[in-house]
Amino acid sequence: MPPGPWQPAGRPPRILRAVQSEPRHARRLRVRPGFGQPGLLGFDRRKVPNPGGLQVSQFPTSAAAGEAAPRALRFDIVAGLTAAAVVLPKAMAYATVAGLPVAVGLYTAFVPMLIYALLGSSRVLSVSSTTTLAILAGTQLGVSVPDGDPAKLITATATLTVLVGLMLVLARLLRLGFVANFISTPVLTGFKAGIGFVIVLDQVPKLLGIHIQKEGFFRDVLSVVQHLPETSPITLAVAVATFAVLIGMEKLRPHSAAPLVAVGLAIAAAWFFDLEAMGVSLVGHIPQGLPSPTLPDLALLADLAPGALGIALMSFTETIAAGRAFARPGDPPIDANRELVATGAANLAGAMLGAMPAGGGTSQTAVVRSAGGQSQRASLVTAATALATMLLLAPLLGLLPNSTLAAIVIVYSVGLIQPAEFRAIRHVRSMEFRWALIACLGVPVFGTLKGIVVAIIVSTIGLTSQTAQPRVSIIGRKRGADVLRPLSPEHPDDETFDGLLILRPEGRLYFLNVQYVVEQIEALVAQHRPRVLVLDLSRVPDLEYSALQMLMDGEKRWTETGTVVWLAALNPGVLETARNAEFDERLGGERMLFNAREAIARYHALYANQDGAAPRSSSSRSSALPPVSD
Repeated sequence: MPPGPWQPAGRPPRILRAVQSEPRHARRLRVRPGFGQPGLLGFDRRKVPNPGGLQVSQFPTSAAAGEAAPRALRFDIVAGLTAAAVVLPKAMAYATVAGLPVAVGLYTAFVPMLIYALLGSSRVLSVSSTTTLAILAGTQLGVSVPDGDPAKLITATATLTVLVGLMLVLARLLRLGFVANFISTPVLTGFKAGIGFVIVLDQVPKLLGIHIQKEGFFRDVLSVVQHLPETSPITLAVAVATFAVLIGMEKLRPHSAAPLVAVGLAIAAAWFFDLEAMGVSLVGHIPQGLPSPTLPDLALLADLAPGALGIALMSFTETIAAGRAFARPGDPPIDANRELVATGAANLAGAMLGAMPAGGGTSQTAVVRSAGGQSQRASLVTAATALATMLLLAPLLGLLPNSTLAAIVIVYSVGLIQPAEFRAIRHVRSMEFRWALIACLGVPVFGTLKGIVVAIIVSTIGLTSQTAQPRVSIIGRKRGADVLRPLSPEHPDDETFDGLLILRPEGRLYFLNVQYVVEQIEALVAQHRPRVLVLDLSRVPDLEYSALQMLMDGEKRWTETGTVVWLAALNPGVLETARNAEFDERLGGERMLFNAREAIARYHALYANQDGAAPRSSSSRSSALPPVSD
């Protein structure tokens, strides 16, 4: 290929150079098909030869794209069917965690998954119910419908799910996508562990075939122990067999269709051995066909709003975490605000067709990714499988033992309890370890919904504790070099200057920490009695109104006691705040300096002329450098 006028001889074309500079994992053409959802349609450019042998046919053609599309589609179909084998049994099991009919789990694996597939920003995220959302929804529904009336539960579920969807959409309108990071990782680890303990205990009576009156976590533990003599051996045997299938298949092949196999075997056993006649509790009748439209009850809005807020927070947090965890290099970035719209719309649509609150699930997304899923077409296949199940297999699912569902819930909920993560947190920082423990204990002690409040409070305390006492450093100059740095025992020869005190606070100054900062400054001023105090604000990204007022008051006090205050290295936002308060006019341009070096130079110039000699270094040796300026 002869070089064009824009291309120097001997150099490959610009487009090829760009291809060669790409990472290997990124050399696949990606386009966005319909519905605004990222898809995969591409060719492998890793076999492009040396520049001298460039051929036009090595670039994508419609034929190459046409060959790649069926291959990607096959991957998505296989991944969608594999995910359905895991998602559908788990969704039915999670519905029982919320105290709802198993059919609600199927509805949740259909409508929300379908809507998210059309709107979401993740290529492979699978959206339906999760263990955390199920237990939170069940707790709130138990409070709102204490008698457990089925009709009231369905209406309350629709109302709760609508509220969750509305809150997510409202959060998008307010651009609150950042709240996904509001609960810290240690606190979230503890909260999920607490949820795991609660869910396991909630399923134990179903494993044993006993009935207890729920009165709180610790009382329920005691009640289970007291009712152990009433255990049904055949029910326990079904549960143990389910555990064996689930755990054995997961050991042999992770992310396999173990839940589907367990459900199929349990249904076959229930039919063949007539387990219901032996005292084994079965799921019972499941309505066949599409779910009936359900409207929310406006009278329940006030009662359900607090719970819906907590569920919306956890739904969004789990969705973002799962989406980011399974994003590959080259995938579109996970857009938090778009995820709010997608999950909000998924919940709103699902509410109208009988679904419970939904969000992105880590384990089910892992199945999609491990099975080779490449786009949201896999979720469309899973949703279609859920629809086919509702239309064709509902009567058969009625034979499913409840103890099998309980075993599925426990196996996939135990993963919420991560002792290794607790050990890692403790190894790094003991303070965060204590936060994790508090968040973990908050769930069984206060309940799941109040446990969210505890988690948020703990995160807030953790955040404020890290900013409540910012460091205030005395700045010196490295002897023999133009380097300014905080004084420390590691650098005993660093220079300071008689009569000049340079202090550098670090971090955002606001109402919570400014009192501490001012007290530190006053203590150092009283100790050193400087002629000039320079506040180096280069490490202060923001100055809140209360903090500014206290600094202005402090400046007035320090000036009255004979210490002149200069400000140096103000960031643009801090400078604007000072100007809005007319603090700059009060100080004057000569006391608002570009940086600490300029302050040192100005101090030398002013007081050398005034006193007839340059200020002496506080070090025992004289300065090795003359005053410097930028």
